[in-house]
Amino acid sequence: MTIVTENRTASTTLAFTKLGSKIGAEIRGLDLRGELSADVVAGIRAALNEHKALVFREANILTDEDQVRFAGHFGPLTEAHPTVASVEGAVNVLPVDSENGSANTWHTDVTFVVNPPQASTLRSITVPEYGGETLIASSAAAYQDLPAELRTFADSLWAIHTNDYDYSVPKNLEHANADERRKEFTRQVFETVHPVVRVHPLTGERGLFIGGFAQRLRIVGLSNTESKDIIRILQAYVVRPENVVRVNWEPNQLVLFDNRITQHYAPDNYDGLPRTLNRVTIAGDVPVSIEGKPSQALQGDSSTYSVIAPVR
Repeated sequence: MTIVTENRTASTTLAFTKLGSKIGAEIRGLDLRGELSADVVAGIRAALNEHKALVFREANILTDEDQVRFAGHFGPLTEAHPTVASVEGAVNVLPVDSENGSANTWHTDVTFVVNPPQASTLRSITVPEYGGETLIASSAAAYQDLPAELRTFADSLWAIHTNDYDYSVPKNLEHANADERRKEFTRQVFETVHPVVRVHPLTGERGLFIGGFAQRLRIVGLSNTESKDIIRILQAYVVRPENVVRVNWEPNQLVLFDNRITQHYAPDNYDGLPRTLNRVTIAGDVPVSIEGKPSQALQGDSSTYSVIAPVR
C-alpha cells in the first residue's frame, strides 16, 4: 500500500510518498527550476522535518546553477568543501565522482567543523547501469531505539570529530588515487568537539551525532579503546536496516537530506562504472547538547568555508 504524506500550504499541496516508516519520502515531477514560491519551500521544509530525506525524481534540475538556486531557498550556502576543490567556476558545488573513490563509510557531512551543514543536496550527473545507490540513516530513529539506560549514558557524552581520521582500508580495496585524495582532504586539519546526542533546532528531536569523522580520536574523558567500543555500539543502532532508506539513482534526480539528524553511505557496488553526483550544502547552526551547550572548535578556522547560519 502506498502511503502519501501531504504538506498543505495556502495554495499548494505537495504529495510525498513514504519510502519507509522511519525515514525517506519521494515525489515525482515537481519542477524545482527557477524561483520557488514561499508555499512550496515551506512544504518541502515540513516534509524534510518529517521524513529526514527527500527524493525528487524528474526534478528538472539539470545544471549546477539550478541546484545552487534550489539549495539557496533553504539558507545561505557553504563553499563546496573546507579542503577539497569545487567544480571549476562553481564555488558551492562539490563533485562526487567515482574516479576519486567512493564514500563507503557511514558519515554526516563535514562534522569536523563547528557548524556542519544543516542540509545537503545531491544531483545525479552520471548514473551507473547498476548499483551506486546512496543509503541514508535516521539518527533520530537510532536514538529512540536505544535502551533507556544507554540513552541516558549517550546524553552525557561528547566526541571529537576530525578530518584527519583513520582512512586505512585493505590494499585490495584502496582506490588508485587514495594517497592524493587523503593529502587534499587533510591539507588543513580540523577538530571539533560535538555532543554525541544533538537536539534538532526545528523539531526538538534528539539524534546520535557520530559517524565516520568521530572515529579517529575519542569520546571526551575516555580512552581510545573505550571510545571505539562505545561508538561501535551506538553506531550499530544508526545502521539498523529499519532506520535506513536505500536511494536508487536515475537521471534528472535530486536528493535533499537533513544533515543534522542523518548519516549516509555510498556502497562501492558498481564495478568501477562511471558514477558522478554534484553536491551543494546549506550552511548550518552550531549543534547543541540536550542541556543547550554548544559545540566547540578545537583546531582549524572554518569561517571561510561556511557562515554560522540562523536556525531555519
